[in-house]
Amino acid sequence: MTVSQFRSGVPDDWFVDPVQLGVPGVRRNIDAEEDNPLAWQTDALCAQTDPEAFFPEKGGSTRDAKRICTSCDVRGECLDYALQNDERFGIWGGLSERERRKLKRRAG
Repeated sequence: MTVSQFRSGVPDDWFVDPVQLGVPGVRRNIDAEEDNPLAWQTDALCAQTDPEAFFPEKGGSTRDAKRICTSCDVRGECLDYALQNDERFGIWGGLSERERRKLKRRAG
């Protein structure tokens, strides 16, 4: 089979927009991010995993969520968002509710 046979029926101008597919690390443009303060969420690893890991039941383990956060490129933006918006539940930026409260007390 030749390449042309393999590609038969596929238009030469065929293109899939990685932003529309939700490919992490791919954003439209930096100027648009200024208009959307939550643009960082498209690169968040938690958006590609089970959300329940980031909102464990009381007494549940936060280990899996925190492990994912350690590899996340937007961990800082996530933590900033949680602190600025007083997020009271879940793991944000690699910190639990208790850890964020402690951090705010030390900073305040």
